[in-house]
Amino acid sequence: MALSPGESPGFLLWHATLRWQRDIATALAPLELTHVQFVLLACTWWFNSQGERPNQLTLARQAGTDVKMTSQVLRALENKGLIEREVDPADTRAKRLRVTDTGAELAPRAMAAVEHADAQFFQPVPLDDAVALLGRLAHPHPQP
Repeated sequence: MALSPGESPGFLLWHATLRWQRDIATALAPLELTHVQFVLLACTWWFNSQGERPNQLTLARQAGTDVKMTSQVLRALENKGLIEREVDPADTRAKRLRVTDTGAELAPRAMAAVEHADAQFFQPVPLDDAVALLGRLAHPHPQP
């Protein structure tokens, strides 16, 4: 028997995701970043802050994005002066990523905006419950 829309977990998740994406887009608009640009900038910034210069494949895996799309978005971030892509001396086919000074200044501001939007969005649910549920959904099979 088919569930009504209000009883369908998938349908409810669809609507919640759409609302969350709108909230994130609104938070990032003043910073002139799309959501995927933010994710790739923030992940690159995080790697760099750990002393690492990831290549595009490593970044795509961390962010959960398609490798080709990642390359296109990185090109846009490079055109905005937020990241630099440098040829890897060990593998000339690979590009190592570094956040520019401008990107390093913007990334924490963007993260704060997204964290604020997240806090407002998830406010009706205890944080531990939200993290536990979303963690189980994001990684349904325990990692060995």
